[in-house]
Amino acid sequence: MTRVRWVVAGQLGEQFDDGGRMLLVEARSAFARAPMHRRKAHLYLSAMRHRKAELGDRLEYVRADTFREALAGRDLEVIDPTSYRARRLARELGAEILPSRGFVTSEADFAGFADAHEHAAMEDYYRWVRERTGILMEGDRPAGGAWNFDRDNRNPPPKNALTLGLPDPWWPTEDDIDAEVRRDLDRWERDGDVRFVGEDGPREFAVTPTEARAALQDFVDTRLGDFGPFEDAILRSDWTMAHSLLSVPMNLGVLDPREAVETVVAEYDAGRAPIASVEGFTRQIIGWREWVWHLYWRFGEDYVHSNELGARHPVPSSFLDLAPEAIEEACLSAAVEGIRDHGWTHHIQRLMVIGNHALQRGYDPREMNDWFVAMFVDGTPWVMPANVVGMTLHADGGRVATKPYAAGGAYINRMSDHCGGCRFDPKKRLGEDACPYTAGYWAFLDRVEPTLGKNHRLAQPFAGLRRLADRAAVVDQERRRDAEAGRA
Repeated sequence: MTRVRWVVAGQLGEQFDDGGRMLLVEARSAFARAPMHRRKAHLYLSAMRHRKAELGDRLEYVRADTFREALAGRDLEVIDPTSYRARRLARELGAEILPSRGFVTSEADFAGFADAHEHAAMEDYYRWVRERTGILMEGDRPAGGAWNFDRDNRNPPPKNALTLGLPDPWWPTEDDIDAEVRRDLDRWERDGDVRFVGEDGPREFAVTPTEARAALQDFVDTRLGDFGPFEDAILRSDWTMAHSLLSVPMNLGVLDPREAVETVVAEYDAGRAPIASVEGFTRQIIGWREWVWHLYWRFGEDYVHSNELGARHPVPSSFLDLAPEAIEEACLSAAVEGIRDHGWTHHIQRLMVIGNHALQRGYDPREMNDWFVAMFVDGTPWVMPANVVGMTLHADGGRVATKPYAAGGAYINRMSDHCGGCRFDPKKRLGEDACPYTAGYWAFLDRVEPTLGKNHRLAQPFAGLRRLADRAAVVDQERRRDAEAGRA
């Protein structure tokens, strides 16, 4: 029997192809485990079937109910897969395991770094990667004279602007493969085999190497300069802002992250892009993205069960059904609307709007992790745990972030255009129009003080809480708000 390479859905690009025979499995069970965003299902099937078209007879494409059914009895090799579930199956089937690919640093390299730097933060790792690779370096010094230009990348949106005024991003053109995918998804749902949420619509993300390079070049040509200054800003009428929209092709494996970074760095080297934007993009890719990949394996499969703050409330139906009309807070409603319509929001909406709300209201971390994986088109089992359980919900006792990312309505008011049209007032913490984020922030601090009261990074907020004359009234108000919402 001739050995064949099993290719998983995160390995659909050129860097995972060594020229031999390949096997790609379209398993219906992967789409039926839990309700999934319709656009995510479309992207994955489109990417897989486009890969089949690219490789022709060299790739065997098998449609089956389960992966085990399609793979059993074969002589397999596999580049180590991107989830614990797939890695277990590969080993149970006796496949030859090749080292993982698609990242700038290997798992072995990261293990060496982590063992030597027991309490290292992402920033330490990011500098180590740049020194090791020479990316955005000038000799032994960081390009531009600093490692991090985050201070330059926190601008609020332009005053009174509806959009950033940039050209529309490059959009892929759907083809016959996409039409076939849409028909199949319609049939699966009609037959009751799967359940999707979210709106269908034209495909908005690249699923082939050719498309990914077109999207990358468009970002460089039209949005890179504005990416840095406005990467944290939110405008309701501009869902893409200046973001690259490259997380999907990178997570599918059709865009090599190093190629993306080197393309962007070349713009700085040529004098065509500012260092703050280039460094910000570089840090997101070879810093944070790589960091959460390696932490997924470092922390272990049980990490998603972490719950140091004792958050037990279930994810609400407005999230599960992607029903923005059921949400009163303008910022949160708009974020859920963005997920419903695109399966995507940018990182500040994820962290400081959706995540901040879930943190304050005590949503179960494992449930929130699973929700992010299922609802976001770039959601994968490896990318979400450190992002959601660690950074967003601080459920891991500070292993990822040294303090929780909790904030009141003032932050959202400064960084977005939502508050002016909201029935809640970000400056108020008591009353009918008290902002749930502002009041919720103080109620959250009250709830976690026994656990986090000695955290030195929270010394000032806790001191403010202890001086709050209306502390008891705010806590009682938010307890009643939670009861009315079914969170009591």
